[in-house]
Amino acid sequence: MGNAKIFVRERRKVSEGEKKPRYSIVGVAGTDLKIYAKHIRKAEIDQIAATLGAEIVFLNAGKEAEVEVDD
Repeated sequence: MGNAKIFVRERRKVSEGEKKPRYSIVGVAGTDLKIYAKHIRKAEIDQIAATLGAEIVFLNAGKEAEVEVDD
């Protein structure tokens, strides 16, 4: 499972200092991992990735992210 990847994005409605899980897992590749939580903390993602030997990929999405689309 050395090539496993966990794709994560930051939630939009959680602000700094709130005691709510800040991340959502968008997808997982290279493993049979099933995630049942809707939102998850970064420490939990780090622990899952370390156990699986997976790489965490943080997706840049949201209002601030500029996405260019070629026509």
